[in-house]
Amino acid sequence: MSISRYYQASRTTALTPTEICRAAHRRRASVGFPIPDKESPFLYEGSIEPDSIVAGSTAMPLGLDRVMPMLEQVLGSVPEWRRTLPGAEWQVHLDDFDLPWDESEGYFLPA
Repeated sequence: MSISRYYQASRTTALTPTEICRAAHRRRASVGFPIPDKESPFLYEGSIEPDSIVAGSTAMPLGLDRVMPMLEQVLGSVPEWRRTLPGAEWQVHLDDFDLPWDESEGYFLPA
């Protein structure tokens, strides 16, 4: 059984071409994919919700020794997107567990 991280941002206004370029650049720069032997973030094509502007997932590798570093890296990438796309409502979760947001720390796993 594997764990996946899911994310979605929604807002009433569509992405502008400038936002698309800026978000894509930030995503590549912050995540550092591809990582050998690990799955890259997957962006869904088309809208899964009426106001969805970004949606995707990342499958985590099996094994605690591999999943924790990967989880830290992919959780570290979403705040960059969030800060690049103002006015969006974000949902980030691991399978059925919603991840909390902290403005200074980003997304995190509660203790």
